[in-house]
Amino acid sequence: MAHAKLFIGRRVREQREASKATQAAFAERLGISTSYLNQIENNQRPVSAAVLLALAEKFQVDIASIGGSDGDRLLSALREALADPVSGGSSPSLQELKLVAQNAPSFAHALIACHQAYRRNSEQLASFDDQLIRTNALSEPTPYEEVRDFFHFVDNYIDELDRAAEHLAQALGLTDRDVGTALVDHLEQHHHVRIARAGTGEGVIRRFDASARVLYLNAYSPASTRSFQMAFQIGALEQRAEIDAIIERARFRTAEAAEICRIGLQNYFAGALMLPYRSFLVAAKELRHDLHLLAVRFGASLEQVAHRLSTLQRSGLKGVPVFFARIDRAGNITKRHSASKLQFARYGAACPLWNAHQAFEAPGRMICQLAETPDGVRYLSIATEVAKGEGGFASPHRRYAIALGCEISYAGDFVYADRLDFSNSSSFEPIGVSCRICERIDCIQRAVPPLKSKIAVDHNRRGKLPYTIC
Repeated sequence: MAHAKLFIGRRVREQREASKATQAAFAERLGISTSYLNQIENNQRPVSAAVLLALAEKFQVDIASIGGSDGDRLLSALREALADPVSGGSSPSLQELKLVAQNAPSFAHALIACHQAYRRNSEQLASFDDQLIRTNALSEPTPYEEVRDFFHFVDNYIDELDRAAEHLAQALGLTDRDVGTALVDHLEQHHHVRIARAGTGEGVIRRFDASARVLYLNAYSPASTRSFQMAFQIGALEQRAEIDAIIERARFRTAEAAEICRIGLQNYFAGALMLPYRSFLVAAKELRHDLHLLAVRFGASLEQVAHRLSTLQRSGLKGVPVFFARIDRAGNITKRHSASKLQFARYGAACPLWNAHQAFEAPGRMICQLAETPDGVRYLSIATEVAKGEGGFASPHRRYAIALGCEISYAGDFVYADRLDFSNSSSFEPIGVSCRICERIDCIQRAVPPLKSKIAVDHNRRGKLPYTIC
């Protein structure tokens, strides 16, 4: 099978500019002509294997990080934005979109932001009957959306916090000790913070009294949750300066977005502390990504483990590129990230044929699915239901499904693939991203027609759908 050509002009140009070299000098160090370098930088020619090796040898460029999922995420968001009828019916080719994503990522992000503003305006205006109230808030992203996109486009990996957490985990010997005990000792000895039970009627998971130096935890939360909340508090106490710097660089529009991001970054540190990068990466490979065994080994929950697997994106030491999502019973995706080619829709519900929805029907089971998206890429998808509650029988419990998966070429790294038949094409279920951008014309679960397709209605014939997609 032929390998896809690699166009990385922007990356090469950025490397040359960072080296403060002219095209002639940079080309000489790479052992190529200046005209060839100029064509590479303008994406007129792909890079050869020899050029890639020269980049790695001469400029310490991480080859594994080139052409990865950054462009896939941006390309997916751009395709979805331009699939909207507001684009005026234009249909840029995939190659044209790739050129924009690769050569002008800032322009692509600006276009996506414009589409987001349009969507919010449309949804807001549709909710009014007679009165229209126009404010800037209608066209600006919500703080939550800003933070979601921040993590999305940094590949859900924060190097500074990840390395700091790993260093602290090594210092505390977390992989050889009970995590909860080690974190209690660290808070008491290094921060003079005492751990106490939260009041039964407080209804909190965590509450920190800064003046009294007491961290109150819900005694009925699982041990993994209590450990995570202690790790969160350590991040808040020890990583404030680093988190401030990350938020400053992100340049959020509002203070609310900055504070939401602060919570997200402290959560990130907590996960990285409980599941330190190198130890977790080695264990994931050794245990073939068995979520239950990883959870037991690290004293974590299934969701914490699955989420952490999606953050293993350290340059030069990456894990298997996976997608991860958390879905509620209404189909809302409340957490999402993908280091694979599968990118989740930014608007609308997820495909109903995806096995994540089946998890609610079989609590406690791992639902495995072989799936194929309209672009012909095949995946292994694993889903299970998780319930969260901090009380007894009468207390409400939140129920979610978590889904984790990878492209089929990596399926052998997962224990869940052992009993599946990869040789039979019929084993792969056709799924999409969302109905509004899915091109399948014969799907029995289709909710709405694709945005860029015309439909025909035959009043004398009814098939799976009341219309035909042209």
